[in-house]
Amino acid sequence: MNKNKTEYDAIAALLDVDMGAPSEWDTQGPAPKRTIDDILIDTHRNAPKPSADCLYGLVGEIARAGSDNTEANPFAVAASALAYLGTAVGRGPVMHIGDDWHHARLFMVHVGRSSRGRKGTAKKLVISRIAKAVKEINEHLAPQIHTGGLSTREGLALMIHDGFTEGKNEVPAIDDKRLLAVEAEFANVLHQSKREGNTLSAALREVWDGGGIKPATKTNRVWVKRPHIGLLADITPSELLSLMASRELTNGFANRFIFFWAEGDKVNPAPKPTPSNVVAALAEAVAGVLRFAGADRHAEGDLFRMELSKDAFSAYAKLYRGELRDRSAGEQVTGLLDRRAPMLMRLAMIFALTDKTLTIEVPHINAGMAWIRYWADSVKFIFQNAMDEAAVAEINDTAKQVLAYLVKSGKASRTEINKGCFGGHSNTDKLNKALDELLSAAPALIEVETVKGAGRAAKFYKPVGIYAVEAVYEYPCGLQPDFDTCGVSGVSGGSGGSQSLPDLEPLKTHSSQTSKPLETRMPIDKTLKPLNFSPSSEKQNPRKESESF
Repeated sequence: MNKNKTEYDAIAALLDVDMGAPSEWDTQGPAPKRTIDDILIDTHRNAPKPSADCLYGLVGEIARAGSDNTEANPFAVAASALAYLGTAVGRGPVMHIGDDWHHARLFMVHVGRSSRGRKGTAKKLVISRIAKAVKEINEHLAPQIHTGGLSTREGLALMIHDGFTEGKNEVPAIDDKRLLAVEAEFANVLHQSKREGNTLSAALREVWDGGGIKPATKTNRVWVKRPHIGLLADITPSELLSLMASRELTNGFANRFIFFWAEGDKVNPAPKPTPSNVVAALAEAVAGVLRFAGADRHAEGDLFRMELSKDAFSAYAKLYRGELRDRSAGEQVTGLLDRRAPMLMRLAMIFALTDKTLTIEVPHINAGMAWIRYWADSVKFIFQNAMDEAAVAEINDTAKQVLAYLVKSGKASRTEINKGCFGGHSNTDKLNKALDELLSAAPALIEVETVKGAGRAAKFYKPVGIYAVEAVYEYPCGLQPDFDTCGVSGVSGGSGGSQSLPDLEPLKTHSSQTSKPLETRMPIDKTLKPLNFSPSSEKQNPRKESESF
């Protein structure tokens, strides 16, 4: 039976593949070069594969100890360590980003299928054993750990309240505002957010930002100022997809969580507990980090200012202009990853503190970025199906070609773009979506210029001045430059003039051995100006060579 050649031609044009000579479509003839099953989009994708850079330093040591003789995924164990450490260090170490003061707390959510995720196993070493051992070493170093589930704003506040009146009795305040909430069923939190009048999701947004928990009603006078709350939670992918309402995806609630996909990566019929001497050694190492971070002075807050070294700032600046602003996965995924930059800083702070230094170096940026990529891959895997992924990739590819063409030509109408870049054969809907992507980028990569003539006004598209050149180099929308497309060999247009492409070398990978722990701490000087993360910060805030950025 012969295949319908017209149907195959349409599919071939859509997917831009060579379907072979007409005779090859006859099932009685030679085998086709590529069968229809080879090119049709399906639902099969690889699960996220995190980089070994996620297991940097002490976090990696804990991860390996918790997974070597069990079925726990080492990256899930590492996530437990990060959530615990980020909470335990408290608000002593602080990093200024613009007018914001960031502390190292994290909200980590382990996503995996029931019985396959080994979610409970992954937490036991850190939460059940190391945390307990740290408390035995010095109870002032250890944060409060709550495993009873979260239900309301008031219930969250009661665990670390500022004191309140109950009848005629004065309930004294809880001085230590550090709290790690371990939620074995994150679905409960999502269920609560759906209830009319429940404000738990709003409270979690506020505490992630470092804000206080204020009473939701006049009759409830339970307050918490300057809380330091971390979250470690578990959920199955089906629950996450069914319960994550559209408002949680768009109101800034969901993008405060690092969702990571992790399932058991080995079969071990006879798992063994981590040896007691290993647990003791790890607990001593953790306690040392907490002492360095001033965790036993938790009531004071903002004790030590953390900063980026010059090389780390350079690495971060490249990432901030590029990968951290990537929008190539579509609007929903981009929204879920909207806080990649502050998340990277918080992760890098934790990795630096485990090296007992207040200076964030390139290895700490690399380790944090490995988690950001793991988070991004997990979000795409969980929230985006293969058809969506392919459609978004096609739009991005079209946008990349359009941008390159406009950089070359300086200005062009839709008709000129279609003819000059696609030979007059582009899909109207696809071209419109590509132009929308370029116009809605943050900041925009192109702009529309309306020219009035004798008849109907004409619209032209052009790069946005010199930033169009920078955008092509750094591709903040995920539009990786390809200057062979449409015959572009150089860059011109706007006020940027014409120049050749610069060399953009990828960040080098550093092993944990390259980082040298520093045993000194610098008390925070609150008169210092916050860091300015703009490319011109060196000119605006000149510093001595000995000082870090």
